Amino acid sequence: MRFAYPWVLWLLGLIPLLVWVQRRAGWKRYGTLRFSDITHLKHIPPSLGVRLRGIVPALRLLVLALVIVGLARPQTGWKEEEVAAEGIDIMLVLDVSLSMRAQDFRPNRLEVAKRVIEEFVDGRAHDRIGCVIFAATNFSLCPLTLDYGVLKDFLRRVTFHIIDGNHTAIGMGLANAVRQLKESTAKSKVIILLTDGANNAGRIDPLTAAEMARALGIKVYTIGVGSEGTAIIPGAGLFGGLSVGRTEYDEKLLRQIADMTGGKFFAADDEQKLKQIYATIDKMEKSEIKTKEYQYYDELMEWVVVPAFALFLLEVLLGYTRFRKLP
Repeated sequence: MRFAYPWVLWLLGLIPLLVWVQRRAGWKRYGTLRFSDITHLKHIPPSLGVRLRGIVPALRLLVLALVIVGLARPQTGWKEEEVAAEGIDIMLVLDVSLSMRAQDFRPNRLEVAKRVIEEFVDGRAHDRIGCVIFAATNFSLCPLTLDYGVLKDFLRRVTFHIIDGNHTAIGMGLANAVRQLKESTAKSKVIILLTDGANNAGRIDPLTAAEMARALGIKVYTIGVGSEGTAIIPGAGLFGGLSVGRTEYDEKLLRQIADMTGGKFFAADDEQKLKQIYATIDKMEKSEIKTKEYQYYDELMEWVVVPAFALFLLEVLLGYTRFRKLP
């Protein structure tokens, strides 16, 4: 609640002054009729009317206070905010090939990537985000959506062997993401491609897919994951179990894709670095948000003026009936 004319409330300071003036003027006047002896009258308890004889001037002061509050125009209001967001359409392209089982990231590369991507999604607003997973083949995990809960639920369910993971078809995964963004009318269209291997499958060459992205104005950020040297890969031996292998992403190819489309290449050798990369992309690709604020107020003057008028009538009625004073 607020007052349209709060300075009027200063007039309330006159009420104590009026009380003092009335007392000085003889608010409680003594009668001029004298009795020879009032000893017995002193023992008679005062009647209810005598006790309430000060109610009329009190009502007068209360009416005055309410009128002053009413003149200050009390109001109650609320705000409405209109948000105009020029969102970004983002496609996440995630490698789920068997090499992503490598344990140089704990518990493995895929689980860390899923966790970091989920944090990235939590930090976005007003942007449509979708996801494509790929290995030897590719699959549209989630179309562009503003329902981040659904997207994250799909991500959590991604496991190895959901598609054939024996090869890595980067070009096919990228081309699928480009297709998802083809009809997008967003001001900015972005693909974030994460892989730990080299392209060794698929009918579409990665550079051809990158050319398609450039033609449609899609920016591609590429991320190569994996630490230098060898890494433990479970289930990769002849009879399962653990094996020690070396999996390297094609840095030259990933740089070419990013450079062709106006994006940027990043290398992540641990979870912290991967988080920093997604945080960097998050800052680079921000939605443009415009807001307009509207304020509405309802007048509450009648809530104090009407009671003031009713109390004024009561004061007049009591002053001319029960508490009427004779000269």
